[in-house]
Amino acid sequence: MTATTLTAHAVLLDMDGTIVNSDAVVERCWRRWAWELGLDPEDVLRHAHGRQGHATMALLLPDRPAALNHEDNRRMLAQETADLDGVVPVTGAPAFMTALAGLPHALVTSADTALATARMGAAGLPIPSARITAECVSASKPDPEGFLKGAAELGFAPADCVVFEDSEVGIAAARSAGMRVVGVGARAAAYEPTVHVRDLEQVRIAATDGAGLRLTFSA
Repeated sequence: MTATTLTAHAVLLDMDGTIVNSDAVVERCWRRWAWELGLDPEDVLRHAHGRQGHATMALLLPDRPAALNHEDNRRMLAQETADLDGVVPVTGAPAFMTALAGLPHALVTSADTALATARMGAAGLPIPSARITAECVSASKPDPEGFLKGAAELGFAPADCVVFEDSEVGIAAARSAGMRVVGVGARAAAYEPTVHVRDLEQVRIAATDGAGLRLTFSA
């Protein structure tokens, strides 16, 4: 069995699709929104992953007033926070998060605090004490702001961080921040991450003899 290894000082984690499988809820909510607006649900879903909701709406409906997008976004966040049916950990996530305990890591998600807390809880995963949520940034992924703030929160340079992501915009954001990216799951494979894994069972993480981390990825 071949293996790939990366070294780093900190890990930054996306949530949805990366450590939490919330696809069932995301699809229910965005399909409902698409039907309300008379849009093709499949086209909407192609753009929904990774971005904050209002950013997805602005991309799909560029002439729509921003106030309406933000109003719909608030409504959808409330719906998603209340709908936890089918929210489960990504395969390997519980052991992965256990291995990260005590090591430098942060959550960097397009969800707001309430949604992140609800989904991590539903998946039975500990929520990192360092976290950058939607309320913390002025721009959604693919803007690198969230990842840069996550690195600063942990006290490390961007080049010393490895990001775990699943979406096109998330991988683009990490690259723009000057960080290496581990793409998790089938969705990530098309966007040329630094390393790609099927799920988190393929990842091992441990502290090195120095002040760093060693991440090993099995084939």
